[in-house]
Amino acid sequence: MDISVVVPLYNEAESLPELAEWIERVMEENGFSYEILFIDDGSTDNSFQIIRTLSQKNKAIKGIRFSRNYGKSPALNTGFQLAEGDVVITMDADLQDSPDEVPALYQMITGEGYDLVSGWKRKRYDPLSKTIPTKLFNATARRVSGIKNLHDFNCGLKAYRKDVVKNIEVYGDMHRYIPYLAKNAGYGRIGEKEVKHQARKYGHTKFGLDRFVNGYLDLGTLWFQTKFGVKPMHIFGLLGTFMFLIGFLAVLAVIILKIVSMCSPDFHFYLTKSVYFYLSLASMIMGLQFFLTGFIGELIIRNSAERNVYKIADRI
Repeated sequence: MDISVVVPLYNEAESLPELAEWIERVMEENGFSYEILFIDDGSTDNSFQIIRTLSQKNKAIKGIRFSRNYGKSPALNTGFQLAEGDVVITMDADLQDSPDEVPALYQMITGEGYDLVSGWKRKRYDPLSKTIPTKLFNATARRVSGIKNLHDFNCGLKAYRKDVVKNIEVYGDMHRYIPYLAKNAGYGRIGEKEVKHQARKYGHTKFGLDRFVNGYLDLGTLWFQTKFGVKPMHIFGLLGTFMFLIGFLAVLAVIILKIVSMCSPDFHFYLTKSVYFYLSLASMIMGLQFFLTGFIGELIIRNSAERNVYKIADRI
């Protein structure tokens, strides 16, 4: 199979027939063998009924419905697990991503040797309240990840070699950082293609401004896991050493002041009234806690075997 198109969706019943027809037309015009995987993330409208009807007309259309709304990352991860095509294309279901971009994306993967190609919507039909935070977010992501050539990490329209999607795990809200995940997995040939941004035709966006706050928190988590996930003692041990050093210096100050107090009748030093006493006590305790945190982290291993297990309510 040439292409698997993975489409995560939540309450997009109005756009699904038009999107499916558009994808089918592009595939047939270019002679691709393909499948379309609609991953319904617990929609409360009749999205899955429409997917069922579409699949009866076209056997290349398949569907998965979650029993509740898990989020975009779990939907993508499930689609990646099921995809059979040599090239996997992801796009949103709201018709803002154009299936006409698929042939060029496919060529960049198969002909130019990229592992992953991310779309870049240079001209967007979004309000300033969304575009400005997006630019700041992408600038931060470029600096932290070291992937300097991407302008839009979170673009839903992407293309992947099959190997890539089978060797990365997209969980939580990490769909924003799939290029970073791919790079960490050893797939460093990451390219970008300028794509057309379609104005939303039906419904409204499912994402609020809180996604930008969550995005920065997730970026911090991913950076920490990349740098110290294998050896958490490297960071916690360093912090513990630093705190112990502060505590040790504070203890020295307390001892010196106490000796001076004992030798000089004009100088009075009360241990429990000294800031150095409490500084040394707090620093020693915090240093010990950091060391214990690093040690426990080394034992636990950061990955949970069940964090990507989702209950599927229906299957086509």
